[in-house]
Amino acid sequence: MHNVSQHAVYWFVSAVLIVAAIIDGRQLRVPNWLTYPFALSGLVASLFPGGLGIWSSLGGLALGLALLLPLYAVGGMGAGDVKLLAGVGAWIGSTLVGYAFIATALVGAIMAIERMITSGRLALHLQRMGQITREWITIRNPSTLAALAAERKPSMTLLPYAIPMAIGTIGFFASFGLLF
Repeated sequence: MHNVSQHAVYWFVSAVLIVAAIIDGRQLRVPNWLTYPFALSGLVASLFPGGLGIWSSLGGLALGLALLLPLYAVGGMGAGDVKLLAGVGAWIGSTLVGYAFIATALVGAIMAIERMITSGRLALHLQRMGQITREWITIRNPSTLAALAAERKPSMTLLPYAIPMAIGTIGFFASFGLLF
């Protein structure tokens, strides 16, 4: 059973994710003025009675970074998305951020498939997915992969990843009874 302050943490994280999703949906970026204070406040909150404890908070922050940093390194994601998941981890710890990541990835995959189908350019998107997969397998150099992704970016349909992160994480919280 969770106490009121634990529920408040999940509600706060949910509110920040909603704000990030709105901004990302409008601007295709998650700003530092949101991500840095979010992560830092999670670390600070971990020090108070009833908090996670600093090591759990640092572990969650590190795992949040580690889960999305490889995609950022090859140009598949923005830095704001990486920092946002790190902030989530700072607030909820490594175990729960791992589950939130899985829920986020599932929602992101569904949204990406929906966008490919409704764009009317499914064949083009599937061809690009194949090309990107082949590049990841054969090139393996993050700098080269990032340069190729940057060249492709202007012609691609982008998915503001804070949206599936908000839906997936809040859905995870709700389905495991963490909000009430």
